[in-house]
Amino acid sequence: MRVAIDTDFLVRLSIADHPGRDAAVELREHHVDAGDRFALAPQVVSEFIHVVTDPRRFTDPLSIPEALKVARQWCEAEEVFLLFTDTDSLSRFFDLMEQFGLGRKRVLDTSLAATCLAAGVTHLITGNAADYAIFPGLQLIEMS
Repeated sequence: MRVAIDTDFLVRLSIADHPGRDAAVELREHHVDAGDRFALAPQVVSEFIHVVTDPRRFTDPLSIPEALKVARQWCEAEEVFLLFTDTDSLSRFFDLMEQFGLGRKRVLDTSLAATCLAAGVTHLITGNAADYAIFPGLQLIEMS
């Protein structure tokens, strides 16, 4: 199975004292053991670097070089394939934003959902299932 990953999944895996880290590690291992492949979109990589280096969010944030190293490792991992925005996903993005009357705080989630759906990736690991629940065709794997 091909499973897209949301930013919060990478954050939980990468911040040592994150309260959701153990659950994220267990979920990652479950999917790796099942032979699943993780779909990673560049917008998730960018948001990951932004979040894990923020000292307002974490007592021990990653430095930019550390965040870049972790992000690069994910991008190059054998069980990961990169999921890029194309004309179809951009069109879906506009359609979803208009169809559901979404505002600026929903742009990134909608972009990720559209990119996944356009590529035929119908499963998404996220800790924010409510943010994606409105998108038809997207099956959510919620982290506890």
